[in-house]
Amino acid sequence: MKTADRITIEGIDKPVTRIALGTWAIGGWMWGGPDDDNAIRTIHRALDNGINFIDTAPVYGFGHSEEVIGRALEGGRRKDVVLATKLGLAWTDDHKVYRDSRPERVRQEVEASLRRLKTDVIDLEQVHWPDGKTPVEDTAHELEKLRQEGKIRAIGVSNFSVKDMDSFAAITSISTIQPPYNLFERVTTERDILPYAKAHKAIVMAYGPLCRGLLAGKMTGETRFPKDDLRSSDPKFQPPVFDRYLAAVEALTAIAARHDKSMLALAIRWVLDQGPTVALWGARKPEQIDGIDDAFGWELSAQDQNEIEAILRAHVPDPIEPDFMAPPQRG
Repeated sequence: MKTADRITIEGIDKPVTRIALGTWAIGGWMWGGPDDDNAIRTIHRALDNGINFIDTAPVYGFGHSEEVIGRALEGGRRKDVVLATKLGLAWTDDHKVYRDSRPERVRQEVEASLRRLKTDVIDLEQVHWPDGKTPVEDTAHELEKLRQEGKIRAIGVSNFSVKDMDSFAAITSISTIQPPYNLFERVTTERDILPYAKAHKAIVMAYGPLCRGLLAGKMTGETRFPKDDLRSSDPKFQPPVFDRYLAAVEALTAIAARHDKSMLALAIRWVLDQGPTVALWGARKPEQIDGIDDAFGWELSAQDQNEIEAILRAHVPDPIEPDFMAPPQRG
């Protein structure tokens, strides 16, 4: 990969690829269950294709995603990888998720992630969601202690407001910010998060750059999702709205074809062209890694960008933000 295909995160001495492997689906929860053999092959395929950045979280399969990654990186592959995980979400015995970033919980989560990932240090530890009942300063203080102890190298936040980031950054530096960001989910990120990141020299790790597969270009009006699939409750995937999004994808595919690229490559390239960004490429099967290289080595022109904006205005004038994904506060 070219130098331009990598980016440096404050606190981590190894430049990371601007596409990271996202592992929510590998955990199985809300994605139809786990498939560990395929998951490990998927991780190995990503590494073999030059990806050196993996993003996970305890809540992805309630520890399962981290465990699978730990197994996949045995045998010496850990040293080649920058590992990012998260904390701040807890769950009940029946898997009801809620926010919890109390300092004691922060420390417990880091220790548990270290065990599951089979590593001595977490390269990037992120707060998954702000806990409205715990001052963000308290969470930041505990993370800074863990950084000074050498258990984590860098600290990031996810789904934070600018106000919360300001409070957090008064205690410890924010190296990364992880918001939802793609062609269809961009309003809040472009208004608040990207300007903040640029002003504070943080890297934006865009999750959902393919909008849960919608921007991969393979869905049709007949596509349906099982009950335990997140998309069954996403309003974008329900008729008649779904048809409008699919029409936008069809129109965008023509721009991709002009560059001899797939729709998927265009969606990722668009995210990479917006600033100091890393795109999280979610996959759970090895073949879903194929095509990563197509997102590198080119850029969208000003004409392309203008046409994209016109297509979005025409087909999706009132885009739906992913607010439905927010977990509840703890009781």
